[in-house]
Amino acid sequence: MDEETKRAVRTRASQRCEYCRIPQSIYPDFTFHIEHNVARQHGGKDEPDNLALSCHLENCKKGPIFRASIRKPVSSLDCSIHAPDRWNEHFRDAEDGRISGLTDVGRTTVHLLDMNSEIRTRIRREIRRLGED
Repeated sequence: MDEETKRAVRTRASQRCEYCRIPQSIYPDFTFHIEHNVARQHGGKDEPDNLALSCHLENCKKGPIFRASIRKPVSSLDCSIHAPDRWNEHFRDAEDGRISGLTDVGRTTVHLLDMNSEIRTRIRREIRRLGED
């Protein structure tokens, strides 16, 4: 992937993880990755709409997965995880630092990537408290 594409993704993301929304500045020792929403091994391209700026926590959780099946007591959900450029369509930030999925894609992504882990929820709550959101 070329440097211009990398810069475009970082600019679009405002240096924030495009999954959990935590800023790069919170993790100065870890450089956020530009990763593929649909992995190359599944036919994904090096195009901005298939790329996401991802913190190390989300990147490790996601790996090459772009579809997930979640089994519930009464139903089964099989859907893609979200494309970063449509975050507001799939998610909502809550005052308590949690992220809620608004769609099946959003709910699957929140679950699969553990976006509401205790540490990430605490970080988002503190960012909001400091007015850095």
